[in-house]
Amino acid sequence: MNILVLNCGSSSVKFSIQLADGDRELLSGRAEGIGEARGRRRWRHGGDAEAIDQAFAFSDHEAALRWVLELASEVGAIGAVGHRVVHGGEHFHGPVVLDSDTLRRLRDLDPLAPLHNPHNRAGIGMALQAWPDVPQVAVFDTAFHHALPEHAYRYAVPEDWYRRFGARRYGFHGTSHQYVSRVVPDILGRPSEALNIISLHLGNGASAAAIQGGRSIDTSMGMTPLEGLVMGTRPGDVDPGLLLHLLREGVPPQQLEQALNKESGLLGLCGENDLRAVHALAARGDAAAERALAVFGYRVRKYIGAYAAVLGRVDALVFTAGVGENDAAMRARILQGLENLGLRIDPAKNSLVTDGARAIQAADSPTAILVVPTREEQEIARQVAQTLGHVE
Repeated sequence: MNILVLNCGSSSVKFSIQLADGDRELLSGRAEGIGEARGRRRWRHGGDAEAIDQAFAFSDHEAALRWVLELASEVGAIGAVGHRVVHGGEHFHGPVVLDSDTLRRLRDLDPLAPLHNPHNRAGIGMALQAWPDVPQVAVFDTAFHHALPEHAYRYAVPEDWYRRFGARRYGFHGTSHQYVSRVVPDILGRPSEALNIISLHLGNGASAAAIQGGRSIDTSMGMTPLEGLVMGTRPGDVDPGLLLHLLREGVPPQQLEQALNKESGLLGLCGENDLRAVHALAARGDAAAERALAVFGYRVRKYIGAYAAVLGRVDALVFTAGVGENDAAMRARILQGLENLGLRIDPAKNSLVTDGARAIQAADSPTAILVVPTREEQEIARQVAQTLGHVE
């Protein structure tokens, strides 16, 4: 069975067609810069070289999704569609088959993720029109973190805020952290229930998770994806009093939301949101870029220490996503000084560039340090197939 995975973001649409067993990808790609004057589209059939159209503008998500549906029709019959949905709130604890009741409840969650969930629902609507007789499943970024203990997910705010507004930690990047928790036991040759893992999803969006026995027990993102680590354009942890001060000073809420989501993080610190560009600036002596690298690395290192305390024992520290998988210099910066926690990196192994998962710890490191390429689309397809009863 071919499973189409759709991931509709605020300005992009990622897609993949996977076999139900997750062993082979038939098609993948993404539309970028949606709604901008200059966009881009890229796609790959199976093991073929990637095709890139550097100057293709999509007027809106509907236009981008039409292109995706055209490409998908070339692969063959679609047996199911899996949709990445960012926020499941307290309603959705795992994958769910989409029906009219589910769609209504999804719409009710828009206030929790106004920059993401409406676009996710747009993809769902178009896919339902294109394949009305094909089962479609929503897979939630927040679901893996539903197991958080109450002392980890509750904020110390008035009880009424929790009851009326759902003010609590939800966590995100769940499909990535769940994929890590599923493959690391095979890499180490140890059962999942015996492992304590710190998973670092480091990309333009970034989050950490403490995973015990295959279950998330803490994570850095909160009610929204703004909390936690420094990101490309998001600040991570910020004193709420700062935001109140800005509101009192006359900054409109809409401007504040725009700044927190699109103008902060690395971009706010040095004018670049891509760590490759930040490294290049720092190499030329740019003080703001060096400061941005220091802040980014420090925040990750601080969370490693916190989650080591939460877990009590760390069996594996895992780097994943774009920065985690490809930025050896940042990995080394993050781990500098953590030898007392049993985290000793091998510089030669860290510098190697390979496609698959690999260990980069020194021979005398008591804790495994792994680089694991994330496969979020594969994880979504697996959950779709499992929900529909096609795999165990």
